[in-house]
Amino acid sequence: MNLILLGPPGAGKGTQAKRLEEAFGLVQVSTGDMLRAEVKAGSPIGLEARSIMERGDLVPDAIITTMLANRVGQADAANGFILDGFPRTVPQAEALDRMLAEKGLQLDHVIELKVDDAALVGRISGRYTCAQCGAGYHDAFKKPKVALTCDNCGGAEFSRRADDKAETVAARLAAYHRQTAPLLPFYGAQGKLSAVDGMASMDSVFAALSSIVKL
Repeated sequence: MNLILLGPPGAGKGTQAKRLEEAFGLVQVSTGDMLRAEVKAGSPIGLEARSIMERGDLVPDAIITTMLANRVGQADAANGFILDGFPRTVPQAEALDRMLAEKGLQLDHVIELKVDDAALVGRISGRYTCAQCGAGYHDAFKKPKVALTCDNCGGAEFSRRADDKAETVAARLAAYHRQTAPLLPFYGAQGKLSAVDGMASMDSVFAALSSIVKL
């Protein structure tokens, strides 16, 4: 069973991928993680990618698909994989299809986690953490039991990620929709596209995803 999860930052793809991984014996494959690992290992692909990134250029799709081909061919991916972060464009999707066909594989499902942008901005921009122990909180959904005091360690200092500012989140959402919108009709034409309500509870989202995976 080979899957792609589509969804903007904060939609819960990572959390749901981990649950699917455990429930169905799949492997979560993050192209970003793979790229960092190759660069750190100093492999031929990693060295080439590093020199490209040091020039400020984007790593070509051919390098990404080569890394993916190596990864999905490993023994732990025999039951299938969940792609996270790739493809982002139609040319990448076409390259992915060609690579999988060469390996005698195919995608079974492409599942979009549909979200409400305004609600998602609120979900992400409300997050903050204890500066001392890293415990997570939220302005609306998970406040400390005692104001300005961490439930876990009693710390009184908290921080927010710069990436979680409302303006930054809104810009990332807009970029995601621009990039990903063409992928929906691409996979829809292949009969592989499904959608679930990404704003539902985590358990409800997982149940919906599981029902698709079991088809």
